[in-house]
Amino acid sequence: MHIVVFGIGGVGGFFGGKLAESGADVTFVARGKHFEAIRSKGLEVKSISGNFKVRLKVVNSIDDIQAADLIILAVKSWQVQEVAQQIKPIVGENTIVLPLQNGADNADKLRAVLDPKNVLAGLCRIVARIEAPGVIDHFAFQEPEIIFGEYDGSKSKRLDAIKAIFDRAGINSKISDNIHLDIWRKFLFITTVSGIGALTRSSFGEMREDEHIRSIMYQTANEIVVIANAKNIPLGNEDIEKTFAAIDNTIFNTTASMQRDIMEGRPSELEDFNGYIVKMGKQLHINTTANSFIYNCLALQEKRARQSG
Repeated sequence: MHIVVFGIGGVGGFFGGKLAESGADVTFVARGKHFEAIRSKGLEVKSISGNFKVRLKVVNSIDDIQAADLIILAVKSWQVQEVAQQIKPIVGENTIVLPLQNGADNADKLRAVLDPKNVLAGLCRIVARIEAPGVIDHFAFQEPEIIFGEYDGSKSKRLDAIKAIFDRAGINSKISDNIHLDIWRKFLFITTVSGIGALTRSSFGEMREDEHIRSIMYQTANEIVVIANAKNIPLGNEDIEKTFAAIDNTIFNTTASMQRDIMEGRPSELEDFNGYIVKMGKQLHINTTANSFIYNCLALQEKRARQSG
């Protein structure tokens, strides 16, 4: 199986690096200094679960790839639609496209551009980043994991084939019984902490210990659950409590990737996180006061980052 990993940030670098290290046939798509460093020196992954370095097949243009059996998308959620257009030439009759970025509607974005039968739904759990060109840092203690499934919830041989590849690479993975619920559970966590983290410029530990910020986070989470329920996603109060248990158990100085992007003046996933809840609230006529406050306070910074970028 020829695997293409589009995006070699924290997600693509770690999981794609593990696949390449296991001997899988993997081609990576990267850009700029990151591409140059990986092409000349290979990819170095620093991980609390074990460092490794691997030589990769890496290109900086999709034109250099003839075809793919599995395409793993590890770009940001705001890049998904653009990347979907770019990969169309290498998506054949039996190609499988697996999105792993944060966000609630990435599979829907792909299905709007590609043939829906080619698209799976998925997510991953990892805290990692690009430390330097050619170097990935998996820096927080969390067992990296990929969760994926068919969009319609069915079981299939191709899911089993992909899981077997992940197993051989030593990647913890799970075929989901309800992939949309799993995606929204991850979305609940990341949206509850990311926007308010960017707004307060504070770590998880600082926010969870401040009663006023913690209250805003609860309001944010409750609004997400209401929107999810209106879309027939069965999130509940127990999911909110599990989200806050995870926040409370996270290393004190942890920050979210969207938060770091905003704080460092880069384009972020604001529109796909709090912005998505605000958008759905307007469509469904549901009040989203906390998410609207966070989104609108950050929107000017987001606009400035995109104009300068």
